[in-house]
Amino acid sequence: MQYNWFTAQKIDAQTFAISEYKHWEETHCYLLCGIEKAVLIDTGLGVANIKKVVEKLTDLPVTVITTHAHWDHIGGHKYFPNFAVHEAEVSWISEQFPIPLQVIKKNLTLKPCDFPVDFCLDDYKIFKGNPTSVLHDGDLIDLGNRTLQVIHTPGHSPGHCCFYEQDRGWLYSGDLIYKGCLYAFYPTTDPQLFYNSVKRVQKYKISRILPAHHQLNIPVSMIDEIEDAFEQIKNSGKLIQGNGLFEFGDFQIHI
Repeated sequence: MQYNWFTAQKIDAQTFAISEYKHWEETHCYLLCGIEKAVLIDTGLGVANIKKVVEKLTDLPVTVITTHAHWDHIGGHKYFPNFAVHEAEVSWISEQFPIPLQVIKKNLTLKPCDFPVDFCLDDYKIFKGNPTSVLHDGDLIDLGNRTLQVIHTPGHSPGHCCFYEQDRGWLYSGDLIYKGCLYAFYPTTDPQLFYNSVKRVQKYKISRILPAHHQLNIPVSMIDEIEDAFEQIKNSGKLIQGNGLFEFGDFQIHI
């Protein structure tokens, strides 16, 4: 289903991926509908109104939950009164994001893009607001006959979270697992914690990964492949920021 800037894809009768394929980051957000309410995992870049898409897919009250407070995942938070972020990134979203706006704008326009006609780069801002709830490791989010578990997976950012749906065996992996370049080179990243977080999610019974970027259908085996890649880097003594880009076929790790 195409909604101008966004593409919506049905994962199952209660789950939708809302994607920004027109932008080079190809960000995915996920709408999960329960009996009583729905959650939207991330809100994308904020260059178009994602709420208009959500309203076409569900009539349930929607709360936004955040994998992490980077610009490409919180841009549409401005359209939703209720949103949650991990405790380690409350200050990022409510006070001051640690990367300058000009750097974000440069990243936003890194590759040619047919932005929506009403989008103005000069007016683009990093979302700022006070979360209505705070996420902690192990929290359970009950939608009514559907439950998500918060897994704190720092490394890409201090408060990065994956969300695990045990009944389905689904892992909403954020920026921890996807096909593409995994980033651990920013000053706010930590390559060792990233590696530890990948090892942590290996322990869960996962039947499907729902990533935050690029190819939507990726094999569960990518978790082991990424863990092995980090182990190789660590064994070579290079799991330290500033060592550059490491190529592993379907993905890269930038440290």
